[in-house]
Amino acid sequence: MRLLLDTHALLWAITADRKLSRKAEAALADISAEIFVSAASAWEIATKFRLGKLPGADPLIKHFDAALRRLGFAELPISMDHARKAGLIDGEHKDPFDRMLIAQALAGDLTLVSNEKLFDSFGVRRIW
Repeated sequence: MRLLLDTHALLWAITADRKLSRKAEAALADISAEIFVSAASAWEIATKFRLGKLPGADPLIKHFDAALRRLGFAELPISMDHARKAGLIDGEHKDPFDRMLIAQALAGDLTLVSNEKLFDSFGVRRIW
C-alpha cells in the first residue's frame, strides 16, 4: 500500500498522539507500506508555526528531514504536474495545502491518511 500523510496525521504520528485512529496506526505500522510526506506538509507546518498556530513545531521544522528518515517516511516533492492539477481541481475546497495533497494522491495513486471526510468527494482513497 502507498500512503500519503495529511499534515495532521504526520504531526500525530510524530508525537504518538492518540488522535491518530487505530486504522491509521495499523496502516502506518504495516512494514510493506510505502509512506510519503508531501513537501506541502513542510510548507504548511512552517506557515502555521510562523503564524503562531503551531508554537511547538520549531524542532520539527529545523530537523524535518531527519524526523522523516527516523520514521521511515519518504519525501514527496511537488512537481509542475502536481501544481497544475491542484490548481485545476474542481470544487469549493480553498485550502491550498489540501488541494496539493489531493492532486498528489490522485497523480501518484496514493491513499491519503486523513480524518478529513471532504477528501472523499474528490475521488481519492482515504484511510482513517
